[in-house]
Amino acid sequence: MNLHLHRALLATAATGLLTLGACGGSDSASATAEPTFAPLSLTVAHINDHHSQLDAFTATTLTLAGTATQVDLGGFARVTTAFQRYTGRSDVIKLHAGDAVTGTLYHTLFKGQADAALMNTVCFDAFELGNHEFDDGDAGLKVFLDHLRSGNCQTPVLAANVTPQAGTPLGSGYLQPHTIKTVNGVKVAIIGIDIKGKTTNSSRPLATTVFDDEVQTAQRQINTLKQQGIRHFILLTHQGYEADQAMAAQLTDVDAIVGGDSHSLLGDFSALGLSSSGAYPTKLTNKDGKPVCVVQAWEYSKAIGELSLNFNNKGEIDSCTGQASLLIGSSFKRQDSGGAWQTVDDATRLQILQTLQNVPAVRVTEPDTVAALTLAGYAAQVTAKKAETIGTATEALCLVRVPGESTNRSAGVSGCESANTLARGSDAAQVVAEAFLAGSLAADVAIQNAGGVRIAVPAGTLSMNTAFTLLPFTNVLVELRMTGRQIVDVLEDAVANHLDAGQSSGSHPYAAGLRWHLDMSKAKGQRFSGLQVRNRSTGTWGALDLTRSYTVATNDFIATGKDGYTTFGTVYAAGNAVNNYLLYTQTFVDHVRALGNVGRPAAADYSHQAVTTAAGVVLP
Repeated sequence: MNLHLHRALLATAATGLLTLGACGGSDSASATAEPTFAPLSLTVAHINDHHSQLDAFTATTLTLAGTATQVDLGGFARVTTAFQRYTGRSDVIKLHAGDAVTGTLYHTLFKGQADAALMNTVCFDAFELGNHEFDDGDAGLKVFLDHLRSGNCQTPVLAANVTPQAGTPLGSGYLQPHTIKTVNGVKVAIIGIDIKGKTTNSSRPLATTVFDDEVQTAQRQINTLKQQGIRHFILLTHQGYEADQAMAAQLTDVDAIVGGDSHSLLGDFSALGLSSSGAYPTKLTNKDGKPVCVVQAWEYSKAIGELSLNFNNKGEIDSCTGQASLLIGSSFKRQDSGGAWQTVDDATRLQILQTLQNVPAVRVTEPDTVAALTLAGYAAQVTAKKAETIGTATEALCLVRVPGESTNRSAGVSGCESANTLARGSDAAQVVAEAFLAGSLAADVAIQNAGGVRIAVPAGTLSMNTAFTLLPFTNVLVELRMTGRQIVDVLEDAVANHLDAGQSSGSHPYAAGLRWHLDMSKAKGQRFSGLQVRNRSTGTWGALDLTRSYTVATNDFIATGKDGYTTFGTVYAAGNAVNNYLLYTQTFVDHVRALGNVGRPAAADYSHQAVTTAAGVVLP
């Protein structure tokens, strides 16, 4: 039977059971038949969005004991150690909320094999698909899941709202809607939900793979499982912190939502010099008015979340507490009187370690030996490729999606401490757009979506690894012929995609040879003003002519209308496009090699010349 139809029949059956239950029995029995449950305490340990970031982030700057200190942050072998602390405990559920792949040379070279091998050193109780799992299509996802299956863990892969067609790569039992974990004799349901719009618009699933509404699917699953006597429900989602909060209020019976996608750091990390997007856990109420706890654990193997849930004898949340903790090494560097970073002496090191024992936002964690050995088998090939130097960054190129966003995606990178609060937005995306323009002989301007640029670039040596981590996708350059009016429409489409349609903020546009004023507090069609184009021959700026034709260089992903770039898609479909088949990562490499040294563009060359946020705040 078609899986999609099977789920629909289950939902219908569940509805029927509810109806029969309402019609049967006496009034007195129903009034006194409120079920009771054994009180339950459990711990959810979780990560999300590790994106093939298997190595530690060396020389990451945090504020420790009030002093700027460089540490080794994260790395999957530390993640494994963090999970090992729960070995032997029967009250722990280990979860991964998606986007395991895409982001580094480990994915470029091994297509999920290295990620699966490291994940199998943890043995997650469930893994939820993220949108980036579909970046290489259903067939590419199958390759990754086959690697995950090859280990001893046999981790359930969840996606209740994703139904592959029979006969397609994922159509033979790769995905399941939920899994049941028995904790101290009590059944706990874990239901998986993937983001619908972002995956279909921003990744490459087959057209035959059906993505259902997230909220409706979650409620349908809860209703069906409730009829089976299950009362404890955890949603394992990949749809973003804001969507998780909105979902919580629309569902009955949900107890906790463990999420991913927005790379949200939750909790108070101000003492470490980091901003966050909300409380950990974020305590809300569901549609029943009962407590529901929402959590997420940042990104890139940097952190682990630990959520403690306590249920009463009604099966309801009595309390939830917890902490997302950064995983760092036990070696530290601080600046000497000349500003150079030096390894601290033993006494200072011991003092730092002692202080951190009382800082739950940080866990000093050594890499797991087995995980480190597993990674070493892949690292040699990656190291050889990484070692190729392509140039130098004279200053940090900070990463921002939408200027004014709450989370600093460049946290820990020196020189990027306030990057998310500035009107100029992403230095990294701006430089990538400049590389596109330089790589196209015909283009007047270049446009790049923020989500296609993945990391902040610290000052220093640039390598092939930098390039492939910055631009990890297999996109190529496309040149489109379009009018000035259509260029404005492209920009309006891109911003409306995340502001109005609630889709990925990765659609936010950056450009080279094109600049504007952006007011996100206004309605679509009125947000962009003062658009100017830079003449490639003279370097002078002039007003964008709405009636003139221009050539726009971009990546083939958004050129075909993905990520909300509807006008691009229309122009592309009309045949007004030339694909030059140049890998966009290689374009960046060529640009850096040609320049030797790369820094932030001149202030006048940034695409964002003035920005007002959706809340009406004018950014500096």
